[in-house]
Amino acid sequence: MIQENFIKLYEHSFRENWDLPCYTNYGEKESYTYGEVAQQIARLHLLFKHCQLRRGDRIAIIGKNNARWCIAYMATITYGGIVVPILQDFHPNDVHHIVNHSESVFLFTSDTIWERLEEERLTGLRGVFSLTDFHVLFQRDGETIQSFVKQTDTEMEEKYPNGFHREDVVYTELSNDKVMLLNYTSGTTGFSKGVMLTGNNLAGNVTFGIQTGLLKRGEKVLSFLPLAHAYGCAFDFLTATAVGTHVTLLGKVPSPKILMKAFEEVKPNLIITVPLVIEKIYKNVIQPIINKKSMKWALSIPLLDNQIYGQIRKRLVDALGGRFKEVIIGGAAINPEVEEFFHRIKFPFTIGYGMTECGPLISYAPWNEFIPTSSGRVLPRIMEARIFKSNPDDALGEIQVRGENVMKGYYKNEEATREVFTEDGWLRTGDLGTLDEHNNLYIRGRSKTMILGASGQNIFPEEIEAKLNNLPFVLESLVVERDKKLVALVYADYEALDSLGLNNTESLKAVMDENLKTLNNSVAAYEKISRIQLYPTEFEKTPKRSIKRYLYNHI
Repeated sequence: MIQENFIKLYEHSFRENWDLPCYTNYGEKESYTYGEVAQQIARLHLLFKHCQLRRGDRIAIIGKNNARWCIAYMATITYGGIVVPILQDFHPNDVHHIVNHSESVFLFTSDTIWERLEEERLTGLRGVFSLTDFHVLFQRDGETIQSFVKQTDTEMEEKYPNGFHREDVVYTELSNDKVMLLNYTSGTTGFSKGVMLTGNNLAGNVTFGIQTGLLKRGEKVLSFLPLAHAYGCAFDFLTATAVGTHVTLLGKVPSPKILMKAFEEVKPNLIITVPLVIEKIYKNVIQPIINKKSMKWALSIPLLDNQIYGQIRKRLVDALGGRFKEVIIGGAAINPEVEEFFHRIKFPFTIGYGMTECGPLISYAPWNEFIPTSSGRVLPRIMEARIFKSNPDDALGEIQVRGENVMKGYYKNEEATREVFTEDGWLRTGDLGTLDEHNNLYIRGRSKTMILGASGQNIFPEEIEAKLNNLPFVLESLVVERDKKLVALVYADYEALDSLGLNNTESLKAVMDENLKTLNNSVAAYEKISRIQLYPTEFEKTPKRSIKRYLYNHI
């Protein structure tokens, strides 16, 4: 399948959607139409030209989601540069490493992040710009960036004496096989690697979004997942900008309270989210309703249950703004209890599957075609998948994929690239699962996290954790192996325990002993937990909100 030219998609969109709203910072006055974004891009292109930036030069961006983050990204790719988005949660040491490893020449950053970085360690940078208003935070000795930025208005008047108009939007001619993005993975099992994504990989995701009508011209979307991560970037930002959608950028930690208010105000037409966010909404909005005694009684009466589920669905739809076609959940495994409940009340949700190395999409099905417990269908005509089993008798195998969206490889890391591709050219996902006759993918867990039971059984800690996380006073958990036994590390809901006067050693032990009993009654004999070990703080997470498991393997 030949994709549309990635850069030309945006040249066309800025011209076609000139007067429509494009990017708005939530809760702020800063807002741009497509025409105004195109003008900001033109200003940055003049700066890049003045600095004699070449095609393929790397430009890094780090900061919270905001309009200027999007403008810096768009200006880079439409000039022919390679964009290096960096997750703002990364430790300064990781940021130094990524900027240096990618050989970035410019950096666009939040002022607060720049304060934590050490400029003497960023030896290749020529200039650093603020994501507040693009002012110069740093320039290398001998550079004339600052003086040029101050006279950009004059430069624009000289270049466009009659003003900047839609016909002035003309972007570089660059074929889709060129690398346009270096995305450093957040990794739940180890260190980050620079994923090289081409125009074709990105266009594969965006044209799929366009063809399936995920977003349309004049619709609205609320961007709250980090744009430096492939998932939020591909749909909340890249697909949205390609079709003329209005993107409101949250730029805050998406707590249920902040999100609910933003959903109510923005009323998005599509919601892209990770399980953690939707599970918190379920816990805060739905569980208190269905756990009432009167509600439990009413739900046990066959004729009443459908009416009540309809009311709960309406309440949930209204809480999310009331205008969305569907909620797409991806990025990690969803809690089975939450998924089952959403399906029972006919809530319009679907679960997709992908990875940074595919920019990110591998499988998806619209909500009305979605099969519960699956992760959607492998993208027709774009991707292929197979299940690789080293032993033909195994029930599960590794999911391997190939197709339009698969990366070129890891930047400056031939060894890691060789390891992740099979000899016949399939990408090893590291996930274990099955594929049905309709090409629906079912994922069981990561091959790296799977624990082998005493009699050779496959134990997926994520499945046990999902059950444990639904028990009283458990905020999050991690199942690990200790001396051939399974142990659950639990971060308890100390606030809730406090409010009930239960935050003392004796009460805590009684609560967790009860949880242990309940859990072990609901799992297979080989999945039973030997003990619960309380953990004092939240587990450290990747920016995608997955627990960094490798940090806890030896605790």
